This record gives sequence, structure tokens and C-alpha cells, in this order.
Amino acid sequence: MIRTTAVPRPIRVGAAAASVAGLALLAGCAGQTTTGGGASSQPSADAGSGSSSGTYEDGTYTAEGSYQTPETVETISVTLTLESNVVTAVEVTGDPQARESEQYQSEFIGGIQDEVVGKNLDDLSVDRVGGSSLTSGGFNAAVAEIRTEAAS
Repeated sequence: MIRTTAVPRPIRVGAAAASVAGLALLAGCAGQTTTGGGASSQPSADAGSGSSSGTYEDGTYTAEGSYQTPETVETISVTLTLESNVVTAVEVTGDPQARESEQYQSEFIGGIQDEVVGKNLDDLSVDRVGGSSLTSGGFNAAVAEIRTEAAS
């Protein structure tokens, strides 16, 4: 069973933007982690997953997401920049605890921008990026937290 948890945490601002829909529990590749940055907090409210159902405050938001690997629990930090509910930049950072996680997190980080930049925050959900599926669970958890923070 994979457990994901999102915890907001300020980080330095990232380069590209990302969005994801809902908290997802995923199985697949062994541990992955991602790196991110940026910090900004906006009013909190419930933000659901689904198609274009939320209205979000423009800004840069950072949250953490955790996921279980066969070896350990990994955490990534995700920073998204939003303009008119659309992701304009994303940065993901990680601190891999397992050797295999380092590879998966790196591959995830290398592919996430193409998956989320330019998409509506409510329409985003990733399953596998750069061959990494477990990191996606941590990313989706962080995005769910960002939706809550950015909800207006």
C-alpha cells in the first residue's frame, strides 16, 4: 500500500509550472523523488479534483508530497505557479533516501514540465513521468495541497 501525504512548505521559486488533479495512490516503479522550489501562500479552501471546477488565486505555491517505496518513505517538494487557473511553471525537488529513488526522482523531474505546464490545475493528474510511477503519487498529493491553498 502506498501512502501519500501533502504538507505545505516554502521553497525557492522554481522554473516551470505544474498542476495535478487529486491525491493518487500509485503502484509501480520502486521509489522516486523530485525537486521543487518557490514559496507563496494564498487563502485556503477546499479544492476538489475534477475538470475545471475550481477558481484559484494567481501566485506561486509550494507543498510536499510523500510516497512509500519498497525501501523507504520518500518526500518531494513541488512548486507551482498559477495564472488564471493554469500552471505556468513547475519545480520539483527531492531528497532521495534510497539509491534507486535518486534515479527515479531525477527522471521524474526531467519530464514533469512537459506534462503539466499550460494545463488547468483541476485537469492535472500524473500517473507515470519519465518511467517513475511512485513519485507521481507524491506529486499528486502535493498538488492536492496546492489546490487547497490556492482556492479562492
